[in-house]
Amino acid sequence: MSDTQTALESLSFEKALAELETIVGHLERGDVPLEESIKIYERGEALKKHCDALLKQAEAKVEKIRTGAGGQATGTEPLDVD
Repeated sequence: MSDTQTALESLSFEKALAELETIVGHLERGDVPLEESIKIYERGEALKKHCDALLKQAEAKVEKIRTGAGGQATGTEPLDVD
């Protein structure tokens, strides 16, 4: 695994998203040379995949609380996000 990949995996969702937003801003302004645009675009793709993976992990952990007839919690079940 490369140092870049290791560094990416250590980023929190918030930090990865902030970096991705910065990259998008640079690309939208168009003030970055072509070669650098390609490089930061590739970094943006890696950040997007990292954020997607972190979101999927979080969704898998989220559960909804089941309640009985009297309104008391009776357990949990996976959250249906579809």
